[in-house]
Amino acid sequence: MEDAAQESRALLYAAAPGVPAELLAQLREDRRAGSWVPAFERDWAKALEDSRHSYGLTPLHDLVRTWQVRLATAPAVDADLDSGRDETGFVDLDDVLGARR
Repeated sequence: MEDAAQESRALLYAAAPGVPAELLAQLREDRRAGSWVPAFERDWAKALEDSRHSYGLTPLHDLVRTWQVRLATAPAVDADLDSGRDETGFVDLDDVLGARR
């Protein structure tokens, strides 16, 4: 079954030239690869389709920048989560400002 998924991904990349190989390699090396790689693949397919409809590369560029920032900030997020700070005494912003529309 895993081979079929890999073949499916290979077909996606073959049909979508320009997938940033270095970014994809970084995603695969991350500890969150199990959820991040499929999410990136979904996002890439949607951005590619959006680019086809708009005749522009902006959706693809935005997607790459978003995932680069996600990878760059992941260590800081991990450090914050691992710090053990207790934030149970804080008030939810929605409770203060009301539900957003």
